[in-house]
Amino acid sequence: MSRRRGRRYDDTPKLNKKKVFATIIAIIVFIMIIVSLKNLFSNNDNTKDVSSLTTYLVAYENSKWGVIDNKGNKIIDFNNDEMVIVPDKNKALFICVENVNYSNETYTTKVINEKGEKILTEFNNVQPIENTDGSNIWYESNILKYEKDNKYGLINFDGKEIIAPAYDNIYALQGIEKSVIVEKDGKKGLVSTSMGEVIIPVQYTDITSLTKKYEDGYIVKNDEGKQGIISPDKTIVLETAYDEIRNVTGNGYYVVVQNGILEIVNKKGEVILNSGFETVVEINADNFVITIGGKYGVISKTGQTIIEAKYEDLKYAFSDNYIAKLNNKYGIINTSSNEVVGFDYERINYVSEADFFTAEKGSFTTDILNSSFETVLNSIIVSDLNIDDGYLRIRKDGEYKYYNLKLEEKTNKDVLTTNTLFLIKENGKYGYENKSGKRIVDCIYDDAKEQNEFGYCAVNKDGKWGVLGSNGAVILEPNLNLDDYLYINFIGDWHKHKDLQLNVYTK
Repeated sequence: MSRRRGRRYDDTPKLNKKKVFATIIAIIVFIMIIVSLKNLFSNNDNTKDVSSLTTYLVAYENSKWGVIDNKGNKIIDFNNDEMVIVPDKNKALFICVENVNYSNETYTTKVINEKGEKILTEFNNVQPIENTDGSNIWYESNILKYEKDNKYGLINFDGKEIIAPAYDNIYALQGIEKSVIVEKDGKKGLVSTSMGEVIIPVQYTDITSLTKKYEDGYIVKNDEGKQGIISPDKTIVLETAYDEIRNVTGNGYYVVVQNGILEIVNKKGEVILNSGFETVVEINADNFVITIGGKYGVISKTGQTIIEAKYEDLKYAFSDNYIAKLNNKYGIINTSSNEVVGFDYERINYVSEADFFTAEKGSFTTDILNSSFETVLNSIIVSDLNIDDGYLRIRKDGEYKYYNLKLEEKTNKDVLTTNTLFLIKENGKYGYENKSGKRIVDCIYDDAKEQNEFGYCAVNKDGKWGVLGSNGAVILEPNLNLDDYLYINFIGDWHKHKDLQLNVYTK
């Protein structure tokens, strides 16, 4: 979370040394100091920095790679032919790739700090552990891979050895945080980076995640092709005795295949159900979303039909309510098969953290329904749903509005608590004011964005983009054509690259 820092003043008034005026001047100075302090803590919100925590980001200029900070300063010189890797945006540790041989796919690395000094020099070929869920790419936190005598080990960012170099390969379990696969002699094990130890021994032919959360455990496969489940605390949940384990679990139930039969079992391996369905899609409490003949329904753990299998899709929301699809439209039903929301939507999603539904209509508009299924916001465009900071930003009739997660309307000042500037609109033009309501930037821009996490404001005039600083001063006059950019964001006079997956800034 970004923090503000008060402006330092250099114009503190000085006392007149003439004794005859000493008393009068002392009183005047006292009053002026009080006023100055009051202004410092109240009327100068526009001069405070949004972020006092230094952040490091990859940047690209003149076909070379480097690193900038969140003030737009160049930290690592732009003399690298390959992208500089920043494993942690808040840590001054950067990995440079050198001596690349594309024909045999070899290279070396060096690790440097913000001064360009080499660090971790006692370790060879240091690399981050890259991970992806298919949409996002990230590096595992505070962990690095290194090589010694053609074997790999793990260290943390301070150079402390976590795992000795004894493995043929080390890589992330795709899409799952804090879970790293280690390979040796054709077998696989798993290291928990949060605990810094091997939690699954290197004796399996394959290891995959049970769900998208590492807390739910891992599916392992042995030499005979049998599968089991091991939890992050090293507990064997299910013995490696099953032909297949499906990626469905809940309330201590698991979906397995044994001798060609699909079964629902508990942690003891006891069969709960093995008939009355074709597949099991989801488990909530003691109810199971299943399919029969390609249609979705719900049965209980005793096999009783709760919701008839007649829907094209079915997903649990909360209590006894399910999001259902019928005739290519989505609605909401309950376990009594009553329609609590009609089948009128292209898609419905339950936001569990906020306890409301987003229901997408045609023309890219959305309705927001509360947990009582009342339409609170109608035909809006969802601009931003920020669960961490607790707000929803919507656009309707060309205007932006803010709501908290209780769907109570708020101002941008209410929800953007770390900002120093706030977007305003007047006569169809945009400008900015501070938290006290003082106009800092006149409404002269055709388009503009709210201040970003680094304190910069993207502004548009005559179809060109520029940027303002956290005090409203112009850093870059609007002169950039970014029409083919999906996301407009600045750090100083650097703007986000059009390829958002790169997470790179350029000029």
